[in-house]
Amino acid sequence: MSTAPLFEIDDLHAATTDGDIEILKGIDLTVGAGEVHALMGPNGSGKSTLAGVLLGSPEYTVTAGSIRFRGENITEWPTDVRGKAGIFLAFQYPQEIPGVSVLNFLRQSLSARKGIDLSVLELRLAIMEWMDRLDMDESFAERYVNEGFSGGEKKRNEILQMAILEPEMAILDETDSGLDIDALRVVATGVQEVRRDRPELGVLAITHYQRLLDELKPDRVHVIVDGRIVESGGPELSTRLEAEGYVRFEEQT
Repeated sequence: MSTAPLFEIDDLHAATTDGDIEILKGIDLTVGAGEVHALMGPNGSGKSTLAGVLLGSPEYTVTAGSIRFRGENITEWPTDVRGKAGIFLAFQYPQEIPGVSVLNFLRQSLSARKGIDLSVLELRLAIMEWMDRLDMDESFAERYVNEGFSGGEKKRNEILQMAILEPEMAILDETDSGLDIDALRVVATGVQEVRRDRPELGVLAITHYQRLLDELKPDRVHVIVDGRIVESGGPELSTRLEAEGYVRFEEQT
């Protein structure tokens, strides 16, 4: 008996909520358990829109097609239900949450995700272990979420959340944006650390740059231009993009 893929996007069309602008124009993409997929494309191609649509952002409306998670149609599910089910989004621009410590934020998030109420001590022990693995200072746990964080600290905090919440499917929306090469390597290493603990984790990494993929080593690479995936291939496709750019693909649309 065959099992359903972990995550399936089938002929997905989406527009801004007011319906004025269609941004996604028929996306097809399937991620299996344990696979890493990369989505690359020029500015304005629909990359971050896709990330928002996959997590149910109210800024967009799905006008056709479907999203399936572990065989179940989740196209109409609200954002919180998707998160509880095990879908995680690492934001390109993580928001500050003044007055809420990283520790308390993770405690509340984990309680909502898994329906269990860990003690502060239990969660602190888990967080400290992961902070050590992600090369983060222990004092980080008491700081307010993303308040005064550097770009690299914000991205490491996203990976820490992913480690603690133990999702089944992780969508990384330009996690490498604004990072220098050392910070990027720390973040990519963090993603790989999480994958070592959870080998069935599916990853969709949305990025502009080859350098993140040098670290993540994706199984498949997809090119999105003008709201459509115009080519898919192995890791060599990202290397070609680095050398040639997107001009050839833009001319085809």
